[in-house]
Amino acid sequence: MTPLVDVQHLTVTFETPESTVTAVDDLSLSVGPGETVGLVGESGSGKSVTALSILRLLQPPGRITHGRILFEGRDLLTLSEGEMRAIRGARISLIFQEPMSALNPVMRVGDQIAEALTAHAVASLTEARQEAIALLESVRIPDAARRARDYPHQLSGGMRQRVMIAIALACHPSLVIADEPTTSLDVTIQAQVLELLRELKARYNLALLLITHDLGVIAEMADRVSVMHNGRLVEQGPVRQILREPVHDYTRRLLAAVPGSSRR
Repeated sequence: MTPLVDVQHLTVTFETPESTVTAVDDLSLSVGPGETVGLVGESGSGKSVTALSILRLLQPPGRITHGRILFEGRDLLTLSEGEMRAIRGARISLIFQEPMSALNPVMRVGDQIAEALTAHAVASLTEARQEAIALLESVRIPDAARRARDYPHQLSGGMRQRVMIAIALACHPSLVIADEPTTSLDVTIQAQVLELLRELKARYNLALLLITHDLGVIAEMADRVSVMHNGRLVEQGPVRQILREPVHDYTRRLLAAVPGSSRR
């Protein structure tokens, strides 16, 4: 199977007057069409930097110093910013960890979803507003037409995350990157959001790169897993294989932290 996205030997550094820090060190991973790949590791391991690098949203002093990022056969690192804007949100979408900081606080949520459609000329404004309501319904927000007129602060944390998922899916991308999509939610809402992601992935045949610190989430959701530690990939393979027979000591420690794990 030809990968949808193929990250090859990615290295990302952060340069300051005092030092150069390597945040991602020679990382290679791929995601196939319709596949869910988990990228797991503790905070600071380089997971989110990897996601931002794929979308070329890395801010200075961070910069990609080596590697290739092939998406649908094109190296994203060679594209102009205009070409990347056509891909972001349309072909590759990002679900942020904290929707309250990602959503515009002074803009109605329906308009924010509609903006994702009009920005890529997918629909007229009138069509986009109707589609926004349909998208809210698809992510199981009740009374969607009324909720579309709400501002983010009027929604619960779980509903805000559903709005973020609706925005991510608006243009029917082939790849969705979900960066810790359930971290700020309580356990019950976490389970609902993960089930929703699983359902929508199957409905739209999405490829999903799921970034998390939680191997329990990976066990539920992913086909394959890549384990990051201190910017490096230390282990990767099919989820069942990694969970049954982790090779690296760091993976074993992550697994021991999963509630109910027999490896504690």
